Amino acid sequence: MRIDDLNDLDDEELAAALRACVDIDSWVAALLGGRPYRDAGALLDLARAHASAWTSAEVLGALADHPRIGERPAGSEAGAAHSAREQAGVDARDTELAERLRAGNLAYEERFGRIYLVRAKGRTGAELLALLEQRLDNDEATELAVTREQLGEIAVLRLVDLLDLDPATVGGPR
Repeated sequence: MRIDDLNDLDDEELAAALRACVDIDSWVAALLGGRPYRDAGALLDLARAHASAWTSAEVLGALADHPRIGERPAGSEAGAAHSAREQAGVDARDTELAERLRAGNLAYEERFGRIYLVRAKGRTGAELLALLEQRLDNDEATELAVTREQLGEIAVLRLVDLLDLDPATVGGPR
């Protein structure tokens, strides 16, 4: 979709497309209200700015639509499709990696009381596991900040996909 096409969507259609990127009401409302966008960069800049201001409650609420790393996606149809593409670097045939991810996910959930969320797009299963193991050492405040950042990166990359842009040309997540 081109930016002009996005600008021309009715509010309901655009809200649904934005919720597939991240289901946070304030972010969807801000991006709806920012139209018309002169270019994709303006949309992505606004998306990044609002993502950095998400409250802890908004971040935690948005986690419901994300699968565990290494598991089959669930949640909304569009969100599940995004997650499946994003986790393409996790080789489902690598049983040792799958077991370590499963154990790491459980340890993370026991420690923090929520799923481990990480931007998976462009990362291998081994990288995702290493990040998980590293983040288990974070304190709660640090980990919540990292989760917010990762969720923002995911949302921006999903917008980039929606607009069928090359992430390298728009600076990718920041």
